[in-house]
Amino acid sequence: MKTRIHINQHHIRANKGRRGLPVVTVKDYKQNRKTDTAKIMHDGVEVARIVYRPEKPLSCGAKCWVETEYEVVV
Repeated sequence: MKTRIHINQHHIRANKGRRGLPVVTVKDYKQNRKTDTAKIMHDGVEVARIVYRPEKPLSCGAKCWVETEYEVVV
């Protein structure tokens, strides 16, 4: 089953540096789930996490990002 994760930039802007509307939508063929944090799991192990932290953005200004301890190939 394919799952898609969307980041809603309109909700990020509308929240104006605070938590409000959920900015992450996890979509599959059954449902749309809205949240501020999503863990990406493989065989019961967290391989990545989507983080939304408007009250403490990264030094570059990002309020929503993906974190992983695994190698990322580009």
